[in-house]
This record gives sequence, structure tokens and C-alpha cells, in this order.
Amino acid sequence: MNRLFWLVIAAIAVLILVLVINDESGTTLGLANDDFADAAYMSIFGVVVAAGLLGSGIPLNHMVRNIAIWAVIVLGLVTGYQYQYELKNIANRVTAGLIPGTAISGNNAEGSETVSISQSANGHFEVNALVNDQRVNFMVDTGASTIVLTQADAQRVGIDTNNLKYTIPVSTANGRTMAATVPLQEIKIGNIVRYDLRALVSQEGQLNGSLLGMNFMNSLSAYSVQRDQLILTD
Repeated sequence: MNRLFWLVIAAIAVLILVLVINDESGTTLGLANDDFADAAYMSIFGVVVAAGLLGSGIPLNHMVRNIAIWAVIVLGLVTGYQYQYELKNIANRVTAGLIPGTAISGNNAEGSETVSISQSANGHFEVNALVNDQRVNFMVDTGASTIVLTQADAQRVGIDTNNLKYTIPVSTANGRTMAATVPLQEIKIGNIVRYDLRALVSQEGQLNGSLLGMNFMNSLSAYSVQRDQLILTD
């Protein structure tokens, strides 16, 4: 071990001497001095580590196995970092497939906030949103001029439906009915948030599910359908 110590010291001294001699030329053995120094230091470090391992008494096959395991781990981490965005997209698509209505947040090439919504098995685009911090499932309906809540969803988000005035005529799948207008403090879909939007509350039994209407959609800078994905852009 003492011999190794002095060999390392000698190698470092030679390295420093070579770099000093070649300081003006800027290169050593065809490499820039900085690159040569880095390579030399790494070589010395590798020799020290290898000598320590060989002197530890660990069987060579165990040593090789452990080095291989760590090499695979490091390679996996580096690969995961290099392809983090591609892997994130795959994970998001899997999540959206397993949990219908999941809003997948992201950014487009211009840096704008985006939300992707996968098409449901029924052919519609349905998404889970937070309204006044309460979860509500919406069907995107570009034929609806405004957000429409069912009685149950309105009550869930804190609206007192008993004191509403149902004076606004609307058309639903069940025919024409009357609805009440209410303010929504906040509606959040993925990373897109809107405040103080108006909504309608349908009468009991007149609507099968809440609708995400055009007053929300028109607040976006863009929205488009790409294959089975509805992309909302803030």
C-alpha cells in the first residue's frame, strides 16, 4: 500500500511537470492541456480504485459482478435522464388510458401551458376538473355556449341550489328546460386555471353530466384535436 501511495505521488508529480513544460504550447500528446489533465487524473483515480479493490480480498468474479451491476445502474440513470421527456409522455399516455378523464399537463414548443385529454370509449372527450377545489367530471361540448353543471355537481362545489332562480331557457338531450346562472370562483383543468367564469345549473334530472362549454374553451389561446387527443393551449 505504501508503494502504491508513492507511485501515485510520483505520477501526479510527473503530470504536473509535463503540464508546466507544455504550458505555452497548450497541448500535450495532441490533447489540450485541460483535456490531458482530466484524462490523467481519471486514469490515476482508476488505478487507485482498482488497486484498492484487488487488495481487498474480494473474489474477482464478485468484483466483476458488482462493477457490472453498478455500470448498468449508472447507464440506466443516464439513459433515463437523456430520454426523460419521451418517458414522461409514455407514462402520461398510460395513465390517461388507465384513468379516463385524466388531464395531462405539459408545454408546447413555444413554452405555452397545454393540457391533453384522451378520447373516451364513447367517442366524447371527458375530463376531470377542479371547480372551487372540488372534483367534477365534464364532457367537452362545443355546442354549449357556457359551462353547465348538474344539480349534484353544483351542490358538490358549494352552490345552494335551493335558492337559485331557474329563469334561463336551455336545450338539453331531454328537451328544453330552465337553468340558473351562477359564478364559479375557480375552475382548474390540469395546469390551466380560470377564475370568475359564469356557469348554468340545470334543474334536477335534466342533465346526465356536467358540460364544459364555450365560455371556457374561448378563454384558451387554442384548442385542437390530434387523432384521439384534445389539446388545450393556454
